[in-house]
Amino acid sequence: MKTIGIIPCRYQSSRLPGKPLAIIDKKPMMWHVYQRAIESGVLDEVYIATDDQRIQEVAERLDLNCVMTNKDHSTGTDRVAEAAHMLNGDYYVNIQGDEPLIDPEAIKAVTLGIVACKDESVVASNAYSPLTNTADILSSNVVKVTMDVNSNAVSYSRLPIPYPQSGVSSYYRQLGLYGFTKEGLHIFSNSISGQIEDSEQVEMYRFIEHGLKILMVETSDDSISVDTEHDLKRVKAIFGE
Repeated sequence: MKTIGIIPCRYQSSRLPGKPLAIIDKKPMMWHVYQRAIESGVLDEVYIATDDQRIQEVAERLDLNCVMTNKDHSTGTDRVAEAAHMLNGDYYVNIQGDEPLIDPEAIKAVTLGIVACKDESVVASNAYSPLTNTADILSSNVVKVTMDVNSNAVSYSRLPIPYPQSGVSSYYRQLGLYGFTKEGLHIFSNSISGQIEDSEQVEMYRFIEHGLKILMVETSDDSISVDTEHDLKRVKAIFGE
């Protein structure tokens, strides 16, 4: 059994172009993510998956495994799925390339979640964490998830779900950390997005809309996604810059 970590890194970003190469503590951001993936201790191999020669050149200079993918992918999972076709493994873990502070224990938990799952209808695992901040619950930038009694995802939304019609509701944030079976990625890359995925812009609906299951795995990770210059400054400050 072989488990491979894949870090999708694209150069083009509307708010922060070239962010995988942004220097943090004398190393590019993607290098820090790569190290956190190794520190998880559960991945047999780790790769950068990119569509840009500049990222590939830096990765190779730093001795980071790297594969080149197409430029036309609409989601990170599409990029991971293409990379998986080139890399022989049984399980693949999608680790966001813009989270240099990601907790290795979160990577470990999501990886072990999909590897240990015995339900053949579960093709992916997905990290989540409890939400308590009202602003985050109401924010359309924060994807919320509801689960069944077996911790499988029922629905995702940028709206606060479930709606508190009566009583007190609990809310959970979906995190961009995923584990996939080989078959799961094959299904993802060979299926078209459905109406709900297109509407919510949440790629995990690709599985739910096709009748498959996603195991949600609770983590305490509160990593910062670097989407803007402000985010980058926050992360640099944590590194002591």
